[in-house]
Amino acid sequence: MNRFFLTVFLVIALVGKGFTQNSKTQSNSQQPNIIFIFIDDMGYGDLSSFGNEKLETPNIDRLADEGIKLTNFYTASPICSPARVSVTTGQYPSRWQIHSYLAGSDQNKKRDMPNYLDPGAPSIARTMKNAGYATAHFGKWHMGGGRDVGDAPLPQAYGFDQSLVSFEGLGPRVLRREHGLSEQNAELGQGPIQWVKKWERTGIYVDSTLSFIERNSEQPFYIHLWPGDVHDPFIPKPEWREKFSEYDNDHYERDFLATLWNLDRQIGRVLDGLDDMGLAENTIVVLTSDNGPTDWDFYYDEHYWPPGSVGPFHGRKWSLYEGGIRMPFLARWPGHIPSGMVDVTTIMSTIDLFRTFSNIVDVETPPVDFDGEDMSQALLGNPQKRKKPLFWEYGPEDFFLSPGNPRFQSPSLVVRAGQWKLLMNIDSTDIQLYNLKKDHAETTNLKDKYPQVAQQLVEKIFDWKATLK
Repeated sequence: MNRFFLTVFLVIALVGKGFTQNSKTQSNSQQPNIIFIFIDDMGYGDLSSFGNEKLETPNIDRLADEGIKLTNFYTASPICSPARVSVTTGQYPSRWQIHSYLAGSDQNKKRDMPNYLDPGAPSIARTMKNAGYATAHFGKWHMGGGRDVGDAPLPQAYGFDQSLVSFEGLGPRVLRREHGLSEQNAELGQGPIQWVKKWERTGIYVDSTLSFIERNSEQPFYIHLWPGDVHDPFIPKPEWREKFSEYDNDHYERDFLATLWNLDRQIGRVLDGLDDMGLAENTIVVLTSDNGPTDWDFYYDEHYWPPGSVGPFHGRKWSLYEGGIRMPFLARWPGHIPSGMVDVTTIMSTIDLFRTFSNIVDVETPPVDFDGEDMSQALLGNPQKRKKPLFWEYGPEDFFLSPGNPRFQSPSLVVRAGQWKLLMNIDSTDIQLYNLKKDHAETTNLKDKYPQVAQQLVEKIFDWKATLK
């Protein structure tokens, strides 16, 4: 009799254990997936949902129609590497001494920068992986590796299960012929290499994304899709140019539009793939850009306006004016994020994404002193007010890249607090104060009209700088 009850008890215990495990598996599979699309050098006004009148971007605009659009979203830097570090760490990139693009070791040393992001830094991919997510990075990396730096950690050191990068990274990568930095990268080894045309890259990254999703559809996934084709030089497939032949007298603009057209088409493939696999309802798709559009001086020397639009703003890439750091932002999660909503009040940044993504999918963040805030309520359609100001640092030393147009060259430090934005140099020169609510194009310097506001913001910048040491 006792044996009978013992047997029954063991059976119940085993069944219960199996039920618990199955429930846990089911719960994990129902955790929201995240695809974060971080486009290289796409301006605020390049999407038709943000005002582009030269080209329709219907696939990307689906995210606006079916989700939320934020008009006060910022990248943490007007140049690539630090912007990417801010996403990865949830902190200001200056905390990791990455305040410009990572280059060769000599140039990095001159700018007091490391050759790569410390693999011990906080990493959103590692956090997601530790929570049971399958993680992947497809596209531009630029947080270490390339040029003469062959000892940089691979993306796997930061928590990615799979990666495919370009010439500014190591591990599996796609490189292009007749491109000096690709040829230099290839000499470093450190992973299999596929040689492709530049216009093929985004399609390959999308293929990898869809394949990864298909293989990992039974568990939640966290994916970086970081296309680089909108970064000049613009090299579209030759027949795509015919779609924009009206711009033949401006080959830079024509080739940019053809490249952007393909980018929109490729993003459409991702969204269609989610639909086909029945995963759209449980996948958060977020799209933005790492900094404003190109501003090389050769465009002006050749009497062209650089391709890419900053919409109503002033400044471009390598500038801390709005055109260099204010980015388009779209997010979709059917049934959770309101469709067609436009949030014009929430001020959000790339430094917020780590905490925001983690909180929205209920993943515990590590014990890190984050600079970013949890803005998940704003993402869900409930506008939020920031608790802390936002800060920027860039340049202005001679070996920093700066806009080709002198009008776009900005001071090196910035704070935005509510409607106020103040720019200044480290020696307190060239102080500029703008009320962005009334003057989003930064046309009227109000530092003399509101000296107390200016002084308070100057002090905030110095207080912030002191925390970086």
